[in-house]
Amino acid sequence: MSETTIDCSYSIEGSGPAIFLTHGVGAAKDVWRLITPKLKKKYTIITYDLRGHGKSPITNKDFNLDSLVSDLERLREKTKIEKAHFIGHSLGGMISPAYAKKYPDRVLSVGMLSTVAARSDDDRKKIWKVINDLKTIGVKKTLENLTSRWFTDEFILKNPDLVSRRLNQVIDTDKDVFINVFKIYAETEMINWLKEIKKPCLLMTGENDGGCSPSHNKKMSNEIENSKLVIIPKVKHSFLIEAPDLVADNLLSFIN
Repeated sequence: MSETTIDCSYSIEGSGPAIFLTHGVGAAKDVWRLITPKLKKKYTIITYDLRGHGKSPITNKDFNLDSLVSDLERLREKTKIEKAHFIGHSLGGMISPAYAKKYPDRVLSVGMLSTVAARSDDDRKKIWKVINDLKTIGVKKTLENLTSRWFTDEFILKNPDLVSRRLNQVIDTDKDVFINVFKIYAETEMINWLKEIKKPCLLMTGENDGGCSPSHNKKMSNEIENSKLVIIPKVKHSFLIEAPDLVADNLLSFIN
């Protein structure tokens, strides 16, 4: 392991075959809290905070996808788990397949939730506009535009506490770290190497997730010889919070 690898803060619950759950940009391990109760009845669930998120430390704020993959391997070594299922949401859905590409012998299956590949030029322009807004008008102001991309209007109205908890998590993340992970999310293009993943893969996204759309996920699924695609009706990007039971049930039926 290189010196740049970070010991991430993590939690282990349940027993049985292991599942590593990797969160996305500006989140933390507790984003899985509504999913894990169902999973831990049959599986050992490892959740962790990405470097610079939650309770995990940060040394260098200019890290890349490889650094995040190395952190995950360090965690696997630390937990002494030989093989596991690796599931990620958003940026985590890029880390998990990148991990599977680098460490195939450690992987039983891969879950890519609310993530994206095969972005068009227009998609790329939109995501770099968000990064520009983060730098120029700030995180708090940019979040106002992101909220409606993450949650449905109905959910925002009915669950202000859950929505503000998620937004505050972003605001509490170091600004430079948040912009850096958003850049990793923007720069990563998996479509050229997804075919290298030979393990069973589950792709799951929200019907109305604009940035990680069903059409993106269909293209991704077509690249992987052993894949299953699930579209969760009505929801947008933050379906771990908006539709946790549906997500958990689909994860269980895939892994079982």
